[in-house]
Amino acid sequence: MIASTPIHHARYLVLGSGLAGLYFALEVADRGPVVILTKHRAESSNTRWAQGGISAVFAGDDSLEEHIEDTLTVGAGLCNRDMVTYAVQRGPTLVRRLAERYGVHFDRVGGDEHAPFELGREGGHSRRRVVHHRDTTGYEIERALLAAAHAHPNITIHEHHTVIDLLSWTKVDGSRGCFGVYALNNAADRVEAFVAPITVLATGEAGRVYRYTTNPAVATADGVAVAYRIGASVGNLEFMQFHPTCLHHPDANTFLISEALRGEGGILRRADGSDLMAERHPMGSLAPRDVVAREIDAELKRSGERCVFLDMTHLDPDYVVSRFPAIHARCMSVGIDMRKDPIPVVPAAHYMCGGIVVDRHGRTDVPGLMAIGEVAMSGLHGACRLASNSLLEAVVLADGAAQACDDFGRGPPDHVSPWNEGAARESDEAVMVSANWEEVRAAMWNFVGIVRSDKRLERGRRRLDLIREEILEYYWKFRVTRDVLELRNISLVGSLIIECARQRKESRGLHYTIDYPTTRDEYAHDIILDKRSGPKA
Repeated sequence: MIASTPIHHARYLVLGSGLAGLYFALEVADRGPVVILTKHRAESSNTRWAQGGISAVFAGDDSLEEHIEDTLTVGAGLCNRDMVTYAVQRGPTLVRRLAERYGVHFDRVGGDEHAPFELGREGGHSRRRVVHHRDTTGYEIERALLAAAHAHPNITIHEHHTVIDLLSWTKVDGSRGCFGVYALNNAADRVEAFVAPITVLATGEAGRVYRYTTNPAVATADGVAVAYRIGASVGNLEFMQFHPTCLHHPDANTFLISEALRGEGGILRRADGSDLMAERHPMGSLAPRDVVAREIDAELKRSGERCVFLDMTHLDPDYVVSRFPAIHARCMSVGIDMRKDPIPVVPAAHYMCGGIVVDRHGRTDVPGLMAIGEVAMSGLHGACRLASNSLLEAVVLADGAAQACDDFGRGPPDHVSPWNEGAARESDEAVMVSANWEEVRAAMWNFVGIVRSDKRLERGRRRLDLIREEILEYYWKFRVTRDVLELRNISLVGSLIIECARQRKESRGLHYTIDYPTTRDEYAHDIILDKRSGPKA
């Protein structure tokens, strides 16, 4: 059946309401109407949960060159130096703009609003350069930008809309373009079309591909999946960053314990109280995330313990509470007083360093389609992201996209086909969806986790191939729901992660395999896939 499909028009269409999407929308809104789609509440973005801060050079003893070198070092030979230099150079200007134009309240020295920014330090940084708002930086950024977006007459936010697929065209001469999306209006239970010359993917993370993650429930890799399905290039998806310190407690098993705690002197300890990282890396507990996560994983496998501990008890208790009020409150809510008790922590999937291939302005290889923030692969992070460079990349790409988008758009066709439901009916097999959700996430955690092997990757590939066949059959047989759409996306991106990992016959950055434990010069390149060279879409 071909039903009537509501069609909405805008000049700019943005998928996602985190830092990247909101900043882009605000920068272009004076030029024309902007529509933002978000699949839950507008504030339910990945940005909201960012604790540490945004990295930029402000200290007198710091320099752009040192920030660049720290980023390149942690990126393990795969960063794009030009992109790193561009992002680091733009950082101070854009951080000031967030504060001065959009009202983000970053912490200042002595609490004086006219004083310099108070700077923290995190893993892999040689200097203090993390601008923050206590331990809830993302929450504060989201608050300020959402307030500005709600106040702008040219910005409309549609909550509870889940993207199904991108609208695109391909001509006989090989030219192609993107002009919007089909999206499921979850509240009204109907499919709608949103049409625009520019479509911007700012959909964020993919952590829900894994069983254990610090990511919120919305982080289901939707942007990478829909871009890949229309032929956009994606790359370096083998580099999934596992944050070393997720709170280990049954009532708070996705709560992140910020790296900033280690930046202020926190020490990772084994169950017997000994310093885990003392002889493992020159930076000790402040070593880069890939190193720390592997050491914790190895320690848990060796000892049989369920967690390690982050010890803050040797630090001034009043400072600990004032610097990390939200983390202190969450720990206290489950009976852990970090002034007196070491915090039990384990690694969890946290950040996708690869993504949709873009340039410094967020342009993909499909005209009319842009990608900004974590969903993008800009070359800034390489094989491992330097802490707090995530929010930096989000605002740098959003700013670049706002500059370049008007020359990159493609006019939509005169006619947009309505959504064709075919013979789809209401599902009577929803249990299959929930079962496959668990299977995908378990397979990814067990076979494509912190430590990998060819055998594990092959097992993961076979399992996901079977699951994806079931999902495809279900997708065409029954009416779409948010759960089905997200399952379709995480299973596809899981397969893409596996394929990238299978092609990288070395260990580098976040990708560690026991079959190839060393870094090899011949693999000092990106792994790029599209639907012609990668798994079936």
